[in-house]
Amino acid sequence: MCGIAGIFHCGIPKPVDPERVGRMSDALAHRGPDGSGVWTGPGVGLGHRRLSIIDVAGSPQPMHSADGRATIVFNGEIYNYRELRRELASEGAQFRTDGDTEVILAAWARWGVECLPRLHGMFAFALYDAHRRELLLARDRLGVKPLFMAHLSDGSLAFASELKGLLAHPLLRREADPLAVEDYLTWGYVPDHRSILKGVEKLPAGHYRVLRHETSPPPPVQWWDVDFTCRRTGSSADLSAELLHHMREAVASRMIADVPLGAFLSGGVDSSSVVALMAESSRDPVKTCSIGFDVAALDETAYAEQVALRFGTDHRSRTVDPDDFSAVDRLATMFDEPFADASALPTWRVCQLARETVTVALSGDGADEAFAGYRRQIFHAREEQARALLPAALRRPVFGALGAIWPKADWAPRPLRAKTTFQSLADDGAAGYARALGVVPPEFRDALYTDRFAREIDGYRAEDPLMKMMRSAPARSGLDRAQYADLKFWLPGDILTKVDRTSMDVSLEAREPLLDHRLIEFAAQLPQRERIRGRQGKWLLKHTMRRYLPDDVLFRPKQGFVTPIAQWLRGPLAGEARAIASGARLAHTGWFDEIRLGTIAEAHIAGRSDHSRLLWQLLMLDRSLDRLGISG
Repeated sequence: MCGIAGIFHCGIPKPVDPERVGRMSDALAHRGPDGSGVWTGPGVGLGHRRLSIIDVAGSPQPMHSADGRATIVFNGEIYNYRELRRELASEGAQFRTDGDTEVILAAWARWGVECLPRLHGMFAFALYDAHRRELLLARDRLGVKPLFMAHLSDGSLAFASELKGLLAHPLLRREADPLAVEDYLTWGYVPDHRSILKGVEKLPAGHYRVLRHETSPPPPVQWWDVDFTCRRTGSSADLSAELLHHMREAVASRMIADVPLGAFLSGGVDSSSVVALMAESSRDPVKTCSIGFDVAALDETAYAEQVALRFGTDHRSRTVDPDDFSAVDRLATMFDEPFADASALPTWRVCQLARETVTVALSGDGADEAFAGYRRQIFHAREEQARALLPAALRRPVFGALGAIWPKADWAPRPLRAKTTFQSLADDGAAGYARALGVVPPEFRDALYTDRFAREIDGYRAEDPLMKMMRSAPARSGLDRAQYADLKFWLPGDILTKVDRTSMDVSLEAREPLLDHRLIEFAAQLPQRERIRGRQGKWLLKHTMRRYLPDDVLFRPKQGFVTPIAQWLRGPLAGEARAIASGARLAHTGWFDEIRLGTIAEAHIAGRSDHSRLLWQLLMLDRSLDRLGISG
């Protein structure tokens, strides 16, 4: 796992200052504390920071091909590199190292961009081919590894694993994009189609970009997508056997490392499944770790300890308390862009705990998206059944009117929040799911914005790109479209961003076996009854794992990695909640109605409403703006 950075001149190939590339890559030193390197050529410069995982003594980067034609900087792991190495060697390729980086160079020489579908793993890399005079930027299928890009005033394109790498370039403009603020208020993160800074882009997951000197940079090209249009046949027993095969292969391939390896263990279905299969493949006790809370209703450590005992793991746990709120500034630095998933805090703490004994940790991320494990997906499937029974001409006026007059009940479980259900049923499936996935609904955002900011976004709605994605998805049902949106929008923007930044901050490599693309493609073809039965999501996964895990782990209500932020903001952190309305950066932006923000903070502190997610969003936005040095 590493950090990469670089500069490429798309017009005239001007000389690139190696010190500038070095400063960009040094800003990513936390991603790669074990080594660094810079290489420059006519119109191109590549920088690298290395975290040694495979071939620890060898494989320095930037790495050159044996013939000197190509140079690469690479962030990630290719899990099938040994198989590819044997295939390429049989066709005449020669190798000087034992790692996966040189395999990518040989694969490029043999297959060009068609090498990408052959790479199984997580990656973002930049490869310069001196013969073709072109730079290939590529990102893995699901967006596990990030890549930021910026077009600069001197005609160059700069890129880096994190925004802080670009911030080290003196020509980068630090001007906030108001559309990204609308996106952030809606989702709690800035999705991959935008950045908080104007002029900065993110290479989308499953895309590549080929840049050539003296030509304008073309748009990214999609090289992978997940297809929900086909359905597997066969009995549940046959599908279960196939699922277990994919899971075993995915876990085993991600246990290859030349450094200490372990796993995160929350006590939920997904991480427990990964640990079970690791224990099955390992001769030694698996090293596991978990984080608990000082709020008993949110603490899962007892389940984690139960699983650890069952598989004889070397288990460690630690408790998070309200004092951890002091790390908010560290979170803002970690993410650069505003990021309001409050579970980032315990995720960071569990990464710190893991890094004390291991360099690589496997996680259970991806199963909810792939196998329909989120409650919102189950509710959406039911709502789609209701939509199929009632024509839109009836639904919109009836449910729209009920949604407008029904009282809001944030405190209630979602099935009892009739207002939310009525509003969702008044819309089509894509609009309804966008409302379910969002944090702050459009009518609430409108009440927060000043007139000036409303004019700046000019009618843009953050839900529009998601709804467009769902309506054009390769899918057969509403559930398919919801899962497609989760895999393509929510997963890279929220979940994988959280895990990448928190793990890399402590120089820990996180691997996600349940995001193996073959497993994802298999799950996308499952009949709906193998994903959801009654109120139970992830049905086939849970029943497959019954041979390993007890029912009280598999079938207890989903809890998730929750931070008790609502309680914190009403208790020891109430002062922070009140200060949000007058935060220095937010006040200078002119984006929000300060009186309205003050009213919201007091209503939350008094317990009349739960505005914890919004208050946390605004707090993280304020800290991020301060970190970036922008005020609007």
